[in-house]
Amino acid sequence: MTKPLEVTITIDTKFIIGGAFDDPRKKAVGNRAALCEVDGKGQGVDFLLETFNKYDTRASFFVECVNYFYFGDEPMQSIVRKIQSAGQDTQLHIHPCWLNFNQNPEIGRFDTNDACSGRSYEELKKIFELSIEVFERWTGKRPEAIRTGNLMVDLNVYKVMSDLNIPLASNVGLEIFKPKEGELQLFSGRSKIDDVMEVPVFTYADKDIMGRMPAKSLQIASCSWPEMRYLLKKARKNGIENIVIHTHPFEFIKRRDEQYLEITRNRVNQERLENLCAFIKEHDQDFTTVDFGSQVDVWKNTPQKNINNFRIPPRYRLGRMANNFINAMIWNY
Repeated sequence: MTKPLEVTITIDTKFIIGGAFDDPRKKAVGNRAALCEVDGKGQGVDFLLETFNKYDTRASFFVECVNYFYFGDEPMQSIVRKIQSAGQDTQLHIHPCWLNFNQNPEIGRFDTNDACSGRSYEELKKIFELSIEVFERWTGKRPEAIRTGNLMVDLNVYKVMSDLNIPLASNVGLEIFKPKEGELQLFSGRSKIDDVMEVPVFTYADKDIMGRMPAKSLQIASCSWPEMRYLLKKARKNGIENIVIHTHPFEFIKRRDEQYLEITRNRVNQERLENLCAFIKEHDQDFTTVDFGSQVDVWKNTPQKNINNFRIPPRYRLGRMANNFINAMIWNY
């Protein structure tokens, strides 16, 4: 019997600028964008942890750390403790824009550019070193994996990661950001880039109304549950060994404004996650959940084929679009 398909749910855990760059009267959004409390109940990180505990799900929380230069150690350090207390994996997420708030001249000056791609080696290494320093203080460990903000990546990122001895990356999601380098046109599997093993967000294709086959990355907020179930079954049948799924805590709420002043539970996205976790647990002969931290020793040495021709029937595109449109338009749907 072949081993189960490994599903890795990844959660980019970050705070939100909330218009603070454009309007000095506005403040960046902290807990409200990560814990997402509605009527006293956390619909973001807490909902995720409760769901993972209920279904014995392993997941990796990619935690953004240089928000420290705006908020200080709290509140994100408390969120890290909450994640670790629940037995879940923490890895490093990097959004350089937060360094614009740095007031220490010895660290240097940074603009509001949030991309890790398109930077010099020296600047990028400094950003990564500052992020790793905060991550180590908050988690008590060095990250085994890094994900760049908005999945904006180029080959320089891997040079820096290699020199900093970070063995794993999950920087590629071709629907979200398409790198210019051919080596980074990765849809699935595991690929060694400059001594770093890239484990991309799983990406597939479906036919649009123009007959094109655009890339679609597997994300809780944009993929319907029937679509996800079909993908998992087809991937298992076709011998794919690992699938990475992408999400954020704030995708499990709806908000009316960039300051997150009025929010409500996102029932549709929460049910998608619950259905996913329940399905994997129910079909444990065929599927299992794993995280980056526990798999680092295996993954860093074992590449997998980049399957770039994985397609799904058009009916799933139509169902997804209808489901997402209704959910976006109706506040209490």
